[in-house]
Amino acid sequence: MDLSGAKWHKSLLSGDDGGQCVQVAANLPGLPGVVVMRDSKNPGGPVLVITRAAWTCFLGAIRNGVFDG
Repeated sequence: MDLSGAKWHKSLLSGDDGGQCVQVAANLPGLPGVVVMRDSKNPGGPVLVITRAAWTCFLGAIRNGVFDG
């Protein structure tokens, strides 16, 4: 998968301390409806590929406190 055109983003809440962050890109040319995630500490490492629908569901679960423990 060619990720050279990806525009990676991370949460504004993660700060700039180089800590444990997940970066997300959803603008891949030729792959509409796909979201990719990677570890900011290992940008050349593996990526997780999911559908935009799954990403939207995941964000909704976070907002609704599903993962709060």
